[in-house]
Amino acid sequence: MDEFELLLDLHKGANRQGPGGDSETEKAIGLAGIDRNAPLKIADIGCGTGASTLTLARLLNAKITAVDFLQDFIDVLANRAHSNGVDEKITPLCASMEQLPFKDEEFDVIWSEGAIYNIGFEKGVADWKRYLKPSGVLIASEITWLTSSRPSELQDHWSNEYPEIDTASAKINILERSGYTPIGYFVLPEHCWLDNYYEPMRKSFDAFLSRNGNSEEARAIVEAERHEIELYEKYKAYFSYGVYIAKKLNE
Repeated sequence: MDEFELLLDLHKGANRQGPGGDSETEKAIGLAGIDRNAPLKIADIGCGTGASTLTLARLLNAKITAVDFLQDFIDVLANRAHSNGVDEKITPLCASMEQLPFKDEEFDVIWSEGAIYNIGFEKGVADWKRYLKPSGVLIASEITWLTSSRPSELQDHWSNEYPEIDTASAKINILERSGYTPIGYFVLPEHCWLDNYYEPMRKSFDAFLSRNGNSEEARAIVEAERHEIELYEKYKAYFSYGVYIAKKLNE
């Protein structure tokens, strides 16, 4: 396997492919003022194996188009939707978030947890706005600095991994410039990182290494993930995911 295939193998069996939580998804629904009984159309962009998709399907009267560019993740999502009895609410779609086959003003809500970084926050919120109905709502989580300064080790890591990382005020300014009215923001708490994402990943390392012959490439993947976990545990006061909730401005 190459590096990409190994990363896919490590993450496709996980409940989540990034920090988050069911209660935090529900909190965002509340802050967005979403009517749980209204017949909504939602696009969940970068859905992974469907953690947020399944929560949305459980809590809302919605038809959800769940999008990921990895067919393996989409297959897992489809199976999970069936097992949870919500497959009639969910349409799995394998597509790139840069080439979405949607119509203008098709959706009431666009949802994206821990995925918009793949094309960049600024490009994502600008490109996706066209798919929202007038006064439609965007909910996106984005890696965010929590302080005005931070240790150089951490700054260097994130400047290399995702140069668009910035403070909440900078992200909110992008939303305003892109034609949205910000209506809510909160920071994902520690348990969303450790209990819901990193600890399950850590527990999967031995099996991952075993099924991949303890290869040098597989060990390198594990070491990179362990380094990321250590950085979070060491510097969690300085960064997290921010959840941004904004309404499309009517033009």
